[in-house]
This record gives sequence, C-alpha cells and structure tokens, in this order.
Amino acid sequence: MPIPLIEYQDASPEVRAVYDDIMATRQTGRVNNFWKALANDPPTLERTWRAVKEIMAPGELSPLIKEMIYLAVSVTNQCAYCIASHTAAARKAGMSDAMFAELMAVIGLANQNNRLAAGYRVEIDKEFQ
Repeated sequence: MPIPLIEYQDASPEVRAVYDDIMATRQTGRVNNFWKALANDPPTLERTWRAVKEIMAPGELSPLIKEMIYLAVSVTNQCAYCIASHTAAARKAGMSDAMFAELMAVIGLANQNNRLAAGYRVEIDKEFQ
C-alpha cells in the first residue's frame, strides 16, 4: 500500500512553507507527489527540498546536464518515479529525442562495463590512480 500523499490543504504550516517554496522556486501551482509523500516526515521533506534546491541550481553544470545525470542514476537505480520526473525535467531543459536515445545507450554501456570490470575484478591502471 503506498504511503498517503499530504495535500496542501491538509498540510501543517511547516509543510505548507516547504510546498510554497517548491511552487515559488519552480514557478508552478502544484507540488509533485514525491514531495507530498515526503511530507509524512516534515524534517525529511525540508532537508530533501533544501538539498535539491541547492544542488540542482545553476552552477558549473548546466540545468540540462544535471537533469541528464539525475536521469542516468535514476535509470540505473530503476526508480520509475524519478525516471518519469527527470525525463520531463530534462526535456523541459532542452533534451531532444536524439539526446535521450544517446543517453540511454551510454547508461546501458556503462552499466554493462561496470559489471564486467567488477566481475573480472580488473586491477586499476596506475595512470588512472
């Protein structure tokens, strides 16, 4: 049974403050289900939102690159919610169908080769250390 989603009207003032910040930061009138689920534990909601806001903000990596990295990790971890959410965010940031296809190919290759290197227990080359 999935965890209940805390809707804005049912949220505590502490949770509403985070919801308000999410909507203002993302310039939207809604809060995604991920945040509504985390609202069952307000400290986790607040801590997670603070980290997302800080790390996913523009920096040395563009918002598109950050979303594509997040998507790659989500695919590897098989998180259906995060795959859907960050595919949409990456597309909004400019990811084309061709970029998506190439990203999926890189993810598949990296996962395969990571497992081969781990399974064969390949010694790390000195110049890589």
